[in-house]
Formats: sequence, structure tokens, C-alpha cells
Amino acid sequence: MQLTLESISKKVGSETWLYDMSLSPQPGAVTVLLGATQSGKTSLMRVMAGLDAPTAGKVMVDGRDVTGQPVRQRNVAMVYQQFINYPSLTVRQNIASPLKLRGEKQIREQVQSLADKLHIGMFLDRLPAELSGGQQQRVALARALAKKAPLMLLDEPLVNLDYKLREALREELSQVFRSTDATVVYATTEPGEALLLGGYTAVLDQGRLLQYGPAAEVFHFPKSLRVARAFSDPPMNFFSAARVAGGVQLPGGLLVHGVLPGEAAHAQQAVTVGLRASALRLHAREGDQVLQGKVLLAEISGSDTYVHLSSGIGDVVAQIPGVHHFDIGAALTLHFSSSSIYVFDHDGGLVLAPPRAGEY
Repeated sequence: MQLTLESISKKVGSETWLYDMSLSPQPGAVTVLLGATQSGKTSLMRVMAGLDAPTAGKVMVDGRDVTGQPVRQRNVAMVYQQFINYPSLTVRQNIASPLKLRGEKQIREQVQSLADKLHIGMFLDRLPAELSGGQQQRVALARALAKKAPLMLLDEPLVNLDYKLREALREELSQVFRSTDATVVYATTEPGEALLLGGYTAVLDQGRLLQYGPAAEVFHFPKSLRVARAFSDPPMNFFSAARVAGGVQLPGGLLVHGVLPGEAAHAQQAVTVGLRASALRLHAREGDQVLQGKVLLAEISGSDTYVHLSSGIGDVVAQIPGVHHFDIGAALTLHFSSSSIYVFDHDGGLVLAPPRAGEY
């Protein structure tokens, strides 16, 4: 199924919730709507589903205008943040409900297959209230998959689960989505989730669509500062800088050599330099830039250590693989390659991005 939004916008009273945007999620793939709270993700999904009509523009399905057609007349499956299941029905009956509505055969076998895929096969005869939050959300997901709708919309379905459950379900969902032919649209605030799940990512901010494309491409080549801020976790380090003869001049006098072509024509032009936390390293490589500072904070998250450093170019965050111990106030030297920096012009547009692996 090809869903196409043509120049849609949405106003509620005097407020604009969605500004003019066009979007065509890739059929049979996952498109992640990535953005902070109130960026417009839920409003956009409600327009896609038919729960709300756009103020302007058209919603097209396979070339047919369905603008204003209510959700009950569309073949759409939705999963919300809340664990929405039929409380008086068993897990088996919940998953079977869309299959029965379609008059399917071999319902028991289909239910068992979906339940096993989402690791809830042992709970089929229980009521939803007897399950944990993560198990209840798996039931809601299984029922949505059972509907076999050509369009599946998931609005931050893992946000109310604890960290370990989210990690487990992310892995499971990425496998489940690969096995479906549906067009899947998945809303999240987490860049890591977009990279894991998304074949495609649409970055939203304050009701505007900033960039849409293959997830890896949007991540590596954010077209603006706003996209780079939204698609970085931990946040990208940003510094005010200037294009000078020989490279880019950072605060504190640090000169990053030879990163921009044609610098003579743009001497002293103000730019913003971006440096991902993962680009900073403890160990030097040939030709590296050196960054010295003092440790403000060090925290372990999963298998990485996040170090907050006060340096001559400003406060920075480094993501160091492995578990390390750093004393607060201790001197620390980090290293990064000139080829790892991003440069944005005075309007916030991307001027330079690091080459991807294999492009050196």
C-alpha cells in the first residue's frame, strides 16, 4: 500500500500543529517519525489513520483520495503508548478478535504462531490484567499484527516500559517488522530506536518535517543543525567557530586543518562545528587533534562510559566504549580526527559531514 501525504497541514484553533509537509512512507518498510515531545508525531499519525482530517492538503492511498475518510472505513492497525486490550477477554481471545472478524480459518494456529513470535505463548489463557506491562504490550502488538492491515501505526509503544523491557522488545520488533509486508510507521523520541528499527526516518520538530530518507543517510548527513540535534544521542557537541585559511578555528585557538575546500573565499565566516560524542577517543591515532580538559562528570550507561569534560573549546561529552573510572576534576586528554567533524553555515545548513566507512 502506498500512503502519500500531499502538502498537508493541521491547525487547531489559532495554533498550527503541523506545517505544510509532504511525505510518502516506503511501502513494506518501517518509517520512523523521530522528534521530541510535541514535535507533531502523534498529530501526523492521527492524520495518517483518519482519526483527524488535515486542515489543508490531501491524504492519498494507492492514488485514491481518502482525505476525511474516518478510520473505521480504513484498514489500519494502531498500537499506542498505553496497553490497550480487551480486559474481559483472554490473551488468546484478544489476538483472535481481528481474525474472527475477517472469518479466517485455522485461527488457533495463527494465534499460537503470533504469540510464540512475541514470546507470550504461555499466557494465552490469562486475562490482560494478570500480565506485566511488557507482556500486555506484546498482546496489543500481536493483535495489531493479526489484523494484517496494510498500514500499521505505532505511537511510542515502548515508552511506558522499563529500560530492559524496551531493549528486549526493540530487538523483537525489528525482527517482526522484517517479516511483514505492511507499511509500518513508528513514532519515537529516541534516536537509537530510529537507527535500530527504521529503514527510513522522518525528523520532525515543532510541527515541521525537517528531513526524510533512509535512516543511516539522515543520521550521517543531517541537512541542518536542527536535524543533527534531533538525531543524536548523546547530544552532538556544538561549538561556534570560523572558517579561516587552512581550516576551521575553534574556541581556545584550536585549528582543525584542511577540512573545508575553498576556505580563502570564506575567510572568517562564522560557522558551527559539530562533533559526535562517539568521535572522541582516549587513544591517539596519526594526525589526530588533541583536546585537553578536566572531568566534570563520568557515568556508565550499558557498555559505554559517558564523560563530561570542561575544555578549552567548551564543555564536551565523550562516549567511550567500555567501563572506565574517571575522578571528578582529573585532567583528561581526548583525541579526534579532523575528518570526524560536521560544519554548519551561519543559517544552520550542512556544509561538511564526515565521510562514511569506505568513503575515505
